[in-house]
Amino acid sequence: MTITLGTATPGGGFPLYGAALIEALREVDPSLVIEPRNTKGSTENVPLLEAGKLDIALVQGEVAQPALAGNLRILAAMYSTAGLFVLRDDNPARRIGDLRGKPVVFGARGSGLVLLARTVLDGLGLDPERDFQAIYLDRAGDGPAMVLDGRAAALWGGGIGWPGFAAVANGPTGARFIAPDAAEIAHILGRHAFLRPMTVPAGSYPGQTDPIDSVGSWSFILTRPDLPDETAYRLARALHQGEAALARRLPQAAETTAANTLAAAPRPDLVHPGVLRYLREAGLTH
Repeated sequence: MTITLGTATPGGGFPLYGAALIEALREVDPSLVIEPRNTKGSTENVPLLEAGKLDIALVQGEVAQPALAGNLRILAAMYSTAGLFVLRDDNPARRIGDLRGKPVVFGARGSGLVLLARTVLDGLGLDPERDFQAIYLDRAGDGPAMVLDGRAAALWGGGIGWPGFAAVANGPTGARFIAPDAAEIAHILGRHAFLRPMTVPAGSYPGQTDPIDSVGSWSFILTRPDLPDETAYRLARALHQGEAALARRLPQAAETTAANTLAAAPRPDLVHPGVLRYLREAGLTH
């Protein structure tokens, strides 16, 4: 059985996750052959799934919400993504407002992280184009170099183990992170209730000694509308059996669990029927 998996542009978190996912599933079920395909990211993955040109794809939370209102379904919750900015440690900025008017890399054009940035900033009455010198990329991996060499003041990203943050943190100056403060988090959640409070644990990146509170959303592995129940069942079984193998390969993938899939899904009926059948048989849901 061969499954096509849509990820995103090279250098970002989705291709990294996709590679770890493929290796972990191969370890537990060698008969599942998963072929990764680089795409422009979440905003391209959804129409490709809807058109049946991908079997499964990685989709960031802000893009997944409207997609699930259509006919796409959840195979699994990937991980939570708390949005924040990374800067060189010698940058004087300390708050989001200090970045106004500065060149800021918001990510690859098709990335769901860009939509997360728009949503978070909208909760603060800000707009990437109006209030910053917004920079959008063709390749997600190009962002860290722009911060390190001074072409950009900051890079927007999210989550634990994100390659862009790690690249800046491992740079010669070290890194510092900026996220909404407590009052700003309250404003954002008041305007966008589907976002959730999230925390990046201390030690998630080199030199990050304190936890970072922010807001964010869950990313999902979504399926095309007509993915057969048996295929989804086999994938769900392999994912469940491969949770430890996946976590070993990628720290943030430790959140890819059957329990989190059930908890993160907006409603149970948005989980693929084949997945629900496996979860019931495994005693994980009723």
